[in-house]
Amino acid sequence: MSASGGTKAIVAALGANLAIAVAKFVAFAFSGSSSMLAEGVHSLADSGNQGLLLLGGKKAKREATPEHPFGFGRERYIYGFLVSIVLFTIGGVFALYEGYEKIKHPHELEHWYWPVGVLVFAIIAESFSFRTAIKESNEVRGKLTWSQFVRRAKAPELPVVLLEDLGALVGLLLALGGVGLTLATGDSVWDGIGTMCIGVLLVVIALVLAAETKSLLLGEAADVDQVAKIREALVDGETVTSLIHMRTLHLGPEELLVAAKIAVQHDETAAEVARAIDAAEARIREAVPIARVIYLEPDILRTSA
Repeated sequence: MSASGGTKAIVAALGANLAIAVAKFVAFAFSGSSSMLAEGVHSLADSGNQGLLLLGGKKAKREATPEHPFGFGRERYIYGFLVSIVLFTIGGVFALYEGYEKIKHPHELEHWYWPVGVLVFAIIAESFSFRTAIKESNEVRGKLTWSQFVRRAKAPELPVVLLEDLGALVGLLLALGGVGLTLATGDSVWDGIGTMCIGVLLVVIALVLAAETKSLLLGEAADVDQVAKIREALVDGETVTSLIHMRTLHLGPEELLVAAKIAVQHDETAAEVARAIDAAEARIREAVPIARVIYLEPDILRTSA
């Protein structure tokens, strides 16, 4: 599975969220709907999140330095984790607070057509953004299910945008339901309940994102199919007779470290072993192109008589 950063999906989401945020704040100003305020803050937080993802992608491209000899690829994971924090605090917690206040101190919904119109517009705009994220993800997820893709993707950007857009669409439907029930019953408490539901949704999505990006920050191994390809490429059956043990680690979404101890023939010369190692490294890079940092340690595999 490719580690594409999904820049097109990020830019599409950023443009949609900025436009939607402005529209939601205008609707809140005219109607006083807490759902609109929560959704406006949600869209503003999402816009900041997409900015963080773009910044992380740019910083990750810096060249390696003596202080950071393996480069800055994992910086994308750090910014992905920051997104989950922003979504939890600014999006989820604020919506929960605003919903609680609206339930405790309800007030009449004014100019109902503003929030309804903005919500319809926002659903259309978010649908286009979500469609772009789905299209970009389909190009790299292969045969994985959507839940597997979110869990296994080594590039954090596409899963983040997918979950954000999904959360935004569900949140808009919740806001529309809250406003609709308020208009139908004349009780603005429903607007507050819809707002709290949005808060719960955002907190859940933020926790899922935090768990996934935390795993990436700690360091994840290569996918099972990539490990199998590396194992197969290592052994040539001549000089390299078997694999003793191997470790892999993602230094970034598109850079993999491979460290392995390989068994060689006991009567091979140092020059022959060196050539065999060079050949094994070339085979690994051909099989798994993102395997850019490779350390191979030759050893003689001793078997009991």
